[in-house]
Amino acid sequence: MTVTSATARAEAPARPPRRRIRTPHKRAIIALVAPFLVLFALFYALPVAYAVWESLLVVQRDGTFGPATEVFGGLQQYALVFQDQAFWTSVGRVLLFGVVQVPVMLGLALVFALLLDSPLIKGKRFFRLAYFVPYAVPGVIAAIMWGFLFSPNLSPFSALTKAVPFLGADLVLWSIANVVTWVYVGYNMLIIYSALLAVPQEIYEAARLDGAGQFRMAWSIKIPIVRPAILLTAVFSIIGTLQLLAEPQVFASFSSAVTSTYTPNMTIYATSSLPNYNLAAAFSVVLALATFVLSFTFLKVTQRKGQDA
Repeated sequence: MTVTSATARAEAPARPPRRRIRTPHKRAIIALVAPFLVLFALFYALPVAYAVWESLLVVQRDGTFGPATEVFGGLQQYALVFQDQAFWTSVGRVLLFGVVQVPVMLGLALVFALLLDSPLIKGKRFFRLAYFVPYAVPGVIAAIMWGFLFSPNLSPFSALTKAVPFLGADLVLWSIANVVTWVYVGYNMLIIYSALLAVPQEIYEAARLDGAGQFRMAWSIKIPIVRPAILLTAVFSIIGTLQLLAEPQVFASFSSAVTSTYTPNMTIYATSSLPNYNLAAAFSVVLALATFVLSFTFLKVTQRKGQDA
């Protein structure tokens, strides 16, 4: 047995040496990727690292009027973050905002995209531009415009705005939601509509031969196919909701119900204006982590439901 196995090993052909796969055009790849990596490091990675480092520092003074110095404080700033009731109230407020506003906005964007994709609608170029025009308006300008429209003393619809307190404590959040929806419906509509344009026409032709109408094709074919695009817009919307700043900050000049801690980003901005940069950095890190966890959880849950379906 030993002789036979030794003979077999001797007669077996030797394996050819493994060749390293060479990547062609390495220099061109590096040259194309380098600008992105440099900008990513300068304007994303380094600021994030600097914010994390600042959040670990505390300010100490030598005596009452001594110079302020920053020393390492560990997680002291994060302890203050979790004790700050105003910050967590603002987080809960924007979460309520997102639970209502995001589905409404994406529902309208989906309806508009389906209408543009329908052969029954005429003047598609005009409507596509009309839906997208609000997104071309800067968020601050849109908030100022809607703030004037909602203001009882400035609005041309004063009879309505005096009867309905759009800028009151109970409705101002939804007035801000109206502004955000008005601005971003067209943006999300274009993403979904682009996904609809990529659907092969043969699928629609087969559905028509089976007797499916426009509503049936939209419900059974178009919406399931563009589901990834809808999920993408949902993730963007969740991230944008937790970063809400411009619209409520503008509405603060129209309504006393919008305080300096109305949203998490307003709380961070007000804290840094004191100035307390270390606590503001801790707020920012916690908000960034919360945004990541919420977005990642949403993606995982929706992907699992898609696989189960």
